[in-house]
Parts: sequence; structure tokens; C-alpha cells
Amino acid sequence: MKINLAIVGIEGLPNKYGGFETLASYLAKYLSNEFNITVYCSSTDLGASDQHFEDIHLKYIGYSSHGWQGVLYDVLSLNDALKYNDVVFFLGFGAGPYFPLLSKKNKSKIVLNFGGLDWQRSKWNKITRKVIQSFEAMMVKNVEWVVADNKRIAEYIQSTYHKKPIEISYGGDQVKRLEITEELLKEYPFLNQPYACGVCRIQADNNVEMILHAFSKSSFPLIMIGNWDTSAFGKKCLMKYKGFANLHLVNAIYDETKLNQIRSNCSIYVHGHSAGGTNPSLIEAMHLGLNIFAYTSGYNEITTQGLAKYFNSDIELLELVEHFNDKQPNDLAVKMQRYAEQNYTWEKISAKYKDLFLKLYHQNNGA
Repeated sequence: MKINLAIVGIEGLPNKYGGFETLASYLAKYLSNEFNITVYCSSTDLGASDQHFEDIHLKYIGYSSHGWQGVLYDVLSLNDALKYNDVVFFLGFGAGPYFPLLSKKNKSKIVLNFGGLDWQRSKWNKITRKVIQSFEAMMVKNVEWVVADNKRIAEYIQSTYHKKPIEISYGGDQVKRLEITEELLKEYPFLNQPYACGVCRIQADNNVEMILHAFSKSSFPLIMIGNWDTSAFGKKCLMKYKGFANLHLVNAIYDETKLNQIRSNCSIYVHGHSAGGTNPSLIEAMHLGLNIFAYTSGYNEITTQGLAKYFNSDIELLELVEHFNDKQPNDLAVKMQRYAEQNYTWEKISAKYKDLFLKLYHQNNGA
């Protein structure tokens, strides 16, 4: 008999948004033989009503998964999931106020992964930070099983909440090295030379402005891919730096083939993320065997096993770029790729979650 598993807290499937959605899609792929999986989706965000995605049942809630409406979306999704499932995997922090109200039986069904320390992001004001931090606390204190995607997050949970989490990271082996096609060269002519590349959401805590400022002082081409036109910060950066001949600020690319072609062939991959734990795009860069320049955050050093080059300011990044030799083989990139292939695969990550879900189920059912 299959165990009923619900995945709650994401925008939904198919994946069109981010790291949690990617995690959910691969858990669905690898665990569907042993679990009846239901993924809760936002009909407002996805504008869809398909009942199934591959072998997965999709259940829709009529609110957005983003902003303050996301709190209601998460609470309604969680409340419904607890009625019909043996195990509920909750991603994020949106249902925080609801967790203390849950019965002991329902609390015992939940596995929580709140991601990184979202309340530390510089984009939030003080009040929002306090609210997010309180949501996190209400959730962690009211469940037994918490997953940390990074050693630093695990240490934070232990020191703050005196609770020992389970460490499970992310996979990244879905990315493939692809050659740049003539068609893509016509669309992006600047790809015919050595270049640096970065892919991220355009927000302050990803150190976008630091990266742009560093490369604006260099002649080395940078292709920065992200959502430039969806926030005041993104629009400000775009206006300030679009005039530099070596800076190519490209809007978010959701075509995986195009994105993999651009990332695969960059000479330098620049990773500016400072908040959160393990970032999926960094793991993907490791799988591609890229030369990685990463922001000094503590999290990034753990993910890359200290094998990348690190910067803490625009001056340090500029120095790394100016001393970079594209002709010199990079043994560190090879070592990072090897580590990723041994540790960051979706098959291995899914197997760890499978063991955790089964352990919870058998504990609750006396097996």
C-alpha cells in the first residue's frame, strides 16, 4: 500500500519559479512508485487547472502563493493536506501562525524545510523581518522533523531552537553542458567571446550592484540574467549600468536549453547570493564544471567545499576578474564538479527524503 504524501508551500507544478519547486518536481519523479503524491498549487499564480502532472495529483487553492496573500494560501493548503495525507512536507515559512494551533497528531505528520534565513534579507524592512522571524520560530518549535539544506542552517537551528535537524541539500544533475548554437549567437552576439555569467533574482541581497560595479571597472564581458523589470531595485540597476558596453543585462530566461547553453560556456560563473542556505543555482554551476567566483557568505563556502574563489567586495571581485586566466586549467572546478556528482544528485537527495518520510510514517503508525 502506498503512503499518501503531500507537498505544500510552493507555487505549484510544473516548475516555473524556483528552488523549492525544482525540489518538489524531483521528489515527485523519484518517489511516486512508493508514495501517492499530492502537490498543492496556486491557481492564481499558475492560471491552470490540470489535475495531474505526470504521476502526481495537483490540488489547487485560489490564492496567490506570494506576498501576504501567501499566508492564507499556505494555511488553507496545509489544513487540507493534513486531512488526507500520512506525511506532509512543508516548504517555506508562510503558515507560521497556524502551526501552534495544530493538534499533536497533525504536528507529528509534518516535515518542515523553511529554506534559508529569509528574515535576514536586506530587502525587508525591520517590521517584515520580525514577522518572518516569528513565523519561522512558530513553525520550528511546533514540529519534530526539520530539514536544513546547509550545515550553517543546521547549526543555527540547533543553537536557536535546541533542535537537531536532518541535513539534506539539493540536486543539480539536471543541467547539461551544451554548445552554443548559431541560432543563439544571432540572438546574443556577445556570446562569441570569453564572458562571465550570473543568474539570480535581481535583489539587493544577491549583491547584484556589487557585481555590476566591479565589472563596470573592467573590460571583461558580463552577462547577468534575471528579473530586471519587476522591482524598483532591478529597474534602478538597469538604468545605471545598461550603458556599459561589456555589461549585458538579460531578462530572466525560462528556456532551459538556452540557459544551459549560456551557463555551460561561460569562463567565469559569478554567484552573489548572501542570504539563505544552499543555493540550487550554485550546485548547478558545480555540476557544469564552471570556474566559480562566489560571495563570502559562509553558506557558499560550505556548498562548494571551499574550492571556489571568493569575494567580499567589488574591489575583491574586480581583482579576481583582472587576474583570471582563461587559458589556465582550473583543477578546483574539476574537484567541485566531482564533489557535486558524488553528493548533489536528485537520486541521492530523493533517497534521503524517502528514508525520512518512511521513518516518520512508521513512527506514527507503530511499525
